[in-house]
Amino acid sequence: MKVIFTRDFLALILSVAVVGLGSGATLPLTALALTQAGYGTDVVGLLTAAQAGGGLLVVPLAGWIAARFGGRQVIVGAVLAVALATALMQFTSNLWLWAALRVLCGAALMLLFTIGEAWVNQLADDASRGRVIAIYATAFTLFQMSGPVLVSQIDVLTQSRFLICGVIFLLALPMLAAIRTTPQASAEEHAAHGSWRHVLPQMPALVIGTGFFALFDTIALSLLPLFAMSHGITSEVAVLFASALLLGDTTMQFPIGWLADRLGRERVHIGCGVVAVALLPFLPLAIESPWLCWPLLYVLGAAAGAIYTLSLVACGERFRGVALVSASSLVGAAWSAASFGGPLVAGALMKSVGNDAMVGVLVVTALAFLAAVWWEKRRAPMRAAG
Repeated sequence: MKVIFTRDFLALILSVAVVGLGSGATLPLTALALTQAGYGTDVVGLLTAAQAGGGLLVVPLAGWIAARFGGRQVIVGAVLAVALATALMQFTSNLWLWAALRVLCGAALMLLFTIGEAWVNQLADDASRGRVIAIYATAFTLFQMSGPVLVSQIDVLTQSRFLICGVIFLLALPMLAAIRTTPQASAEEHAAHGSWRHVLPQMPALVIGTGFFALFDTIALSLLPLFAMSHGITSEVAVLFASALLLGDTTMQFPIGWLADRLGRERVHIGCGVVAVALLPFLPLAIESPWLCWPLLYVLGAAAGAIYTLSLVACGERFRGVALVSASSLVGAAWSAASFGGPLVAGALMKSVGNDAMVGVLVVTALAFLAAVWWEKRRAPMRAAG
């Protein structure tokens, strides 16, 4: 696994991690600033949706943009755009301008993560791909988790907090400049097989698996504490449930990636889906018993996180060049769509049916992932025969 120790890999991981820190700080900082200005959760939700919408808008163009301008140039441009858009929020309180700036941030971040994930996949070889992507996912998650902590420290600097977040993004530029290789994405590849329309039918399980984890991650941060409190858990303990899930996600990605490299990515991918489907229904029963609840949350976090990590691994195994960029952009689109629409559906069901409906939404989504895997496996022989 020599790739792990190369300068290019370390520089790319650190640059994307720095962006994760900035994005992990900007979203809660935006919500905090809006709340302090007297706006309600509806406005906060709309601003969050604006960023997700910006990401979705750029998905059909990601492969073409990478082929036309080059992966390195697009990533640098995306870093500059998101840094500028974040810093400009310091100088206006106009909600329409803020919405436009969040749309720009969403589009830039989508391009950055799309090409960054494709780049990491290109730096990996098939023998070590699971561990390489696991290191990428772990580093990004750790830095993104540090974003809210950073917000708590800079919130006292009321006059310059968005400027500080903008500068954080710029810290990625020196590390990007240290990378010697560049993502391979030629226009010829794009014309032949790189279009997202060509790529999407080849990866339904990867799209749905990403959507499952995005929904799982968003629900863990937003609705899980409410679910816990409905079962009699105090608010102080309920907020720690998400931490237990994220701890499992963060600490177990490399071991699971190693296992995937040894046993096969598809086998471990399916196994994680089965674990999620099997354990989720026990959450309402285990929630009042610490001896059951905390280990259950840890394992669920590990399994759900691995479904996403191994979806990225599968993209690197199946696609090359601009097709890989398009696949990564579809993964990003699935994340944006699920993290925006999923909690709205889950929240509405929790209100109308009961708080345990949250678990039902997650189980159905995990089952959809397994169904898509089964459909892909059934379709593979027919495609080969054709």
